[in-house]
Amino acid sequence: MNTKTTPQLTIFYDGGCPLCAIEMRHLKRLNQDNKLAFVDIMTADFNQRFPGLDWQALNDRIHAMRADGTMLIGLDVTYEAWRLVGKGWLYAPLRWPLIKPLADRFYLWFAKHRYRISYLLTGQKRCQQCELKKP
Repeated sequence: MNTKTTPQLTIFYDGGCPLCAIEMRHLKRLNQDNKLAFVDIMTADFNQRFPGLDWQALNDRIHAMRADGTMLIGLDVTYEAWRLVGKGWLYAPLRWPLIKPLADRFYLWFAKHRYRISYLLTGQKRCQQCELKKP
């Protein structure tokens, strides 16, 4: 009997970004039902494992793939991931029609400057390989 479940959402994240790694650690801790899978796009074998994905696009903004193969980008990923671990209400306002365009614009700015923001908030611009295992 196969007890392994297929994740509902596979998140492609920047493992060299301290803030990204912090969010993924929180999600991993809440991922009790294994609805999420995590893929660090900075691993050496990423392009071999996922040759059909555009690494630069994934690096520019967070992406995720649903079990049916559809892709999500940006704050849609954030909302869906947190929804799947039971905390979607925290991010739901960012998807409301009047707020969504502003939130998406802010996210694009954040994604572009994430290393500088990480440095200001954590004292680390980049890490060689931020580990999800750390609390």
